[in-house]
Amino acid sequence: MFSARLYSASGEPGESVQLPQDLFDGVINEAALHQAIKAYLANQRQGTASTKTRGEVSGGGRKAWKQKGTGRARQGSIRAPHWRGGGVVFGPRPRDYHQDVPRKLRALARRSAFNTRAQAEQVALIEGFALEAPKTRQVAELLGKIGLSGEKVLILTDNVNQTLLRSARNLPNVEVLPFREASAYHVLNATRLLIEASALQAEEATADA
Repeated sequence: MFSARLYSASGEPGESVQLPQDLFDGVINEAALHQAIKAYLANQRQGTASTKTRGEVSGGGRKAWKQKGTGRARQGSIRAPHWRGGGVVFGPRPRDYHQDVPRKLRALARRSAFNTRAQAEQVALIEGFALEAPKTRQVAELLGKIGLSGEKVLILTDNVNQTLLRSARNLPNVEVLPFREASAYHVLNATRLLIEASALQAEEATADA
């Protein structure tokens, strides 16, 4: 069973609390992590890179010079690949890079990512965020009090928190996401996790239902 330090909204450290075993079950499946993260990165690709073949480049309809008698190598078109401005051989073409990942495998990879961070003691909990208005300085000071300054931090909230999102978006290496939207890639891409306690409670209630 993993545990994490619980901090107040002002950043004061409290006691260690047990993390829910439904999510932090200690299982780390590297094969599932690899497949899920590889698919996530592939699905971010637009696949719009494109080049023109010699048949699509304008010009080159006339033979460059006659076949024989010039002393030069024979040329059929000035749009051949070895000519400047010619077509591209085996260049990129628009394609779909999408990869499907089974739902259960995605869930296994997500649990494995959380277990990886918990095993390395890189998970912290916070009671909530007391922000009345978007203030980047307040979030920076809070992370400093918790000891996360200079770290690549993923903040996971119970629901969409626009005030926190606007406060943290100018901080380098800080990302804010609703807990349910965090994938295995997001969890492993950060070096430290700061999770709102109510988000874990909601996750535990959903698992028990």
